[in-house]
Amino acid sequence: MQDDQGNDIDPAVAAEAADLLAVARTMAEESRSYLSTVTEVGSGSNPEATIPLLLLAVSDLLSAGARLGAIQDVVPPERYEPDVGPDPDVDPLRIALANVLEGLDEFAEIVDPLLGAEIGTSSISGDLVAIAGAVAQGLRHFEAGQTLEALWWWQFSYLSAWGERASSVLRVLQVLLGHLRLDVEDDVAAEAEYDALQP
Repeated sequence: MQDDQGNDIDPAVAAEAADLLAVARTMAEESRSYLSTVTEVGSGSNPEATIPLLLLAVSDLLSAGARLGAIQDVVPPERYEPDVGPDPDVDPLRIALANVLEGLDEFAEIVDPLLGAEIGTSSISGDLVAIAGAVAQGLRHFEAGQTLEALWWWQFSYLSAWGERASSVLRVLQVLLGHLRLDVEDDVAAEAEYDALQP
């Protein structure tokens, strides 16, 4: 195998580059999907589906992020991050999500389960927007053709911030969904059980 200049390319190096490109494409696709979903939820257009939609979006993004954590460290060719313009203003999205999640937004969590049982507080809307900002930055690099830079950013921010925030908020969304589905009056539950047992 040869490059554009006719030089021989090590097949192992070519395979590694192809694998990294596949990871980057998957991460870009999941980032776009995540950003689209949280924006849609923030619009309040489908309040009945808010928790399920967020659960799916965060789960899918975490699945892609797990691949970032599993691969070797990505090292971009440039020492400094290329400029892709000013950071987008995420405050309107944070406010919109907080409004949609009013009464459900804040939750308690263990700050670092490996270091102790210190309890802190967080918010679903804040975590969702922090994740959005991190994956959007990588997506901007990817769309500018800076694939290795995008991978480096996604991997670094996954390991240092958004992976943990996504794992935490995913658990809260799962618990919320469980309460919404299972916390029903006894007579309603009995009736549903009776209906389920009928032939």
